[in-house]
Formats: sequence, structure tokens, C-alpha cells
Amino acid sequence: MRSFFAGLAALAVAAFGSVEAHADKLQDILQKGVVRIGVPLDAPPFGAQDANRNPIGFDIEFAEMVAKGLGVKLEMQQITGANRIPFLMTDKVDIVISVLGLTPERARQVMFTAPYANTFLAVFGPKSSNVTSPETLGSTRIAAAKGTTQELAISAAAPKANLMRTEDDATAAAAYITGQADLIATNSIVAQALAKQNPNKEFERKFVIRRSPAHMAVQMDQHNLVRWLDSFIFFNTMNGEIDRLHRKYLDMPMDPLPTL
Repeated sequence: MRSFFAGLAALAVAAFGSVEAHADKLQDILQKGVVRIGVPLDAPPFGAQDANRNPIGFDIEFAEMVAKGLGVKLEMQQITGANRIPFLMTDKVDIVISVLGLTPERARQVMFTAPYANTFLAVFGPKSSNVTSPETLGSTRIAAAKGTTQELAISAAAPKANLMRTEDDATAAAAYITGQADLIATNSIVAQALAKQNPNKEFERKFVIRRSPAHMAVQMDQHNLVRWLDSFIFFNTMNGEIDRLHRKYLDMPMDPLPTL
């Protein structure tokens, strides 16, 4: 009998521990009155800094909208392509809004919302470059931020590619602009912004890696938070607010996007 009750106690402890491990993040945010959102500051027009070093961009304003929709205070944290998912998994942030593309590998680590912006990933460079596919990269040096979808995709498609893996998107852009790299792999919208900022540098699209809409992400098993964020995306798609962000920051209307 003692062993029976001991077994019940052990099950209760295990169950309690499981509940604690998967606490409801949405309720936690609402109770604390604060949401911690990881945003980029190295990927204009999604995230950058103005002359006074204030954060600006699509993802910055989108994060502000999320906090307002939740009715809580926003605590923004700067993240990079390499640490976006680790910051979520170690509970440094509650939500990532950072031009994050969905892959099956990432979906084993975090949960994704429906997409909120339509972009694609590609390799860009000068018109004189003869690169037209991963197979034609040869020894051409290509800059890509570590841990980003484009870096992982090129590594998989061309394992022998001469990749310059940088710490963040800003460093990858600087490497290409200054001639340290021959090409750059990045988001189509980021490349468009870089071309405007650097009119003397060519950003011709050499080849498309893949279509890669931007998603928000949360910790695994946070179904209530994901459901709320999906509802938030739906509501602000219907009222035109996300389209407004597209026109303001991306110079284009919001395209119809697939759902998960």
C-alpha cells in the first residue's frame, strides 16, 4: 500500500512539474503586464536605428502593435539571426518578431504563427557576376548571417560554397558593400533597402533561394499565445493595419499569404 501511495505522489510531482514547465505564457504576460519581444536592429526596413539610435522599422512597429493589442507594456530586446531561437528557448523573450522564416527544423524547436509579411530569400550581386544558381557559385565569396534561413539553405544546396558567415545581417551587408564579399544572401526586402541606401552598389538578383514569408515565433507548446497572435494577424489584416505597414516600410501592398 505504501508503494502504491508513493507511486501516486511521484505521478503528482511529475504532473505538477510538467504543468510548470509548460506554463501558459499568454496568461503570464497578461498577469505581469509586460511582454518581452525580440526584434532586429540590423535588418532594415524591418528593424534598424534612426539618427538618435531609436529602434525603427516594420517589426518594431509591429511589436508595438502586439503589445498594445495585449494591453501590456512592451519590453523590446535586440536579437540577431543567430540568437533568435536560443533567446526563445532560454526564456529571454516571450515572442520573436524578426523576419523569421519557417523551416521544419526550426518548427521542432519553436512554434510559428501564420505569416505576416511576404518576402523571398535570394542571392544578390553585381551584374558582371555569372552566378545563376547554387551550382555556379564556385569560389565566389558570399556573405550571409549565421543561423539565418539563407545561410542554412545555401550550406545545404552548396556544401562547398565559399560562405562568409557573419554575426548578423548588418555585418553581412557591410561585407558586400565594402567588397569583402562578392555576393550577399539576404531577404528580398532587405536587399531593396540596401540598394536604396547604396546607389553606387549593384544588387542584381542572381538566383532565388526560396519564398520565405516572415512569421512570429514563441516557445514550444504555447498554443494559447500562438492562437492569440494568429487572431491578432487576422484582425489586423482585415482592418488594413498590416497592409499599412507594408506600404509604409516595404513600398508595396500586402499580398495574400498562406495560412498554417
